[in-house]
Amino acid sequence: MTSDSSVMVNTDFYHLDDYLGDDDRALVARVRAFVKEQVLPNINAAWERADFPYEILPAFAELGIAGTSIEGYGCPGLTRLQAGLVAMELSRGDGSVNTLNAVQSGLAMGSISLLGSEEQKQRWLPDLAAVRKLGAFALTEPEHGSDSVALETSARLDGDHYVIDGAKRWIGLGHVADVVIVWARDVEDAKVKAFVLEKNADGTYPEGYDARAIEGKIAKRAIQQAQIEITGLRIPAENRLQKSTSFRDVGAILNRTRSTVAWESLGHALAAYEIAARYVQERSQFGKPIASFQLVQNKLANMLADLTAMQLMCYRTGVLQDQGRLTNEQASLSKMFTGQKSRQLCRDARDLLGGNGLLLENHVARHLTDMEVVHTYEGTDFIQSLIIGREITGISAFA
Repeated sequence: MTSDSSVMVNTDFYHLDDYLGDDDRALVARVRAFVKEQVLPNINAAWERADFPYEILPAFAELGIAGTSIEGYGCPGLTRLQAGLVAMELSRGDGSVNTLNAVQSGLAMGSISLLGSEEQKQRWLPDLAAVRKLGAFALTEPEHGSDSVALETSARLDGDHYVIDGAKRWIGLGHVADVVIVWARDVEDAKVKAFVLEKNADGTYPEGYDARAIEGKIAKRAIQQAQIEITGLRIPAENRLQKSTSFRDVGAILNRTRSTVAWESLGHALAAYEIAARYVQERSQFGKPIASFQLVQNKLANMLADLTAMQLMCYRTGVLQDQGRLTNEQASLSKMFTGQKSRQLCRDARDLLGGNGLLLENHVARHLTDMEVVHTYEGTDFIQSLIIGREITGISAFA
């Protein structure tokens, strides 16, 4: 039983849309149309085959959102609030599609924009903005996730090349990207730096870079992450991002993207709530719609309360970020809270659909399993709580 999308569901209970400008609303409408016309008709088949629906990339490129808040070089120069709205609308359709944009725009292009020289920006950003090329961000290692500061991948200068050795894991698009930002520790000064790997002219990777898709995932199935083995990989010295000098630069990238992850949680929650609210008005048991049952109405009321709290936090975060006032701790609070609440809200939506909630055709199952990923990446729930706890107490609980 697929819910009837014509049934109206109010998801803007506190009229936050009043605070958006015409450009913001036009952007939301454009991305929402893309999701309706391109993503939803293709995403379940992509989920089943566990790979991205690359056939939608031309339409995605036409949206003109790649690069989000980066200015120049063919990028749209969106506000941080607008970048959040993009993440929300893409995730409202599917988390894997949002992940492609997050990796492309926030991590890969964001690294080049923040840490690259002018020549490097000119060399890589226009093709990435036009989606003529795909990017990836290779930080996480098999033994270093939350403690990525201890990464072991090494870089050694040899003439006019750096020789890279190590391993990476859970790298979105790391097996197909044309441009891969590889983070490694320079053996000369023990500092973590960023090195840009490019595919060969024939579309293959240089010798020493062996990437394969991780199989068997239960979530974000419509986009693949890579396990990467790096052995004697030679990257031209000119491909080191010139302003990358320490692990603090990694933190600068992630702090810019963490608040956008909160918007992704909001997108999943919006979709799950809308589907559930429609479904209960159509589904009848014991001779009447289940929406008339007290327990169902109680659950919907609490779901709406959590959804509204997430909206208020995300919108305020976007405003603070545009004002240059958002702190790392505020971004962590937003990511932690929205991750927790959206995860539970998607579970509640699945419960309200009963057995039908397990079917891909009703979409809730995708949002539910995707939230298991969002709850974990770019800083787990536990790590975010320790960042906030340190701010509250002045005491660091990190080892």
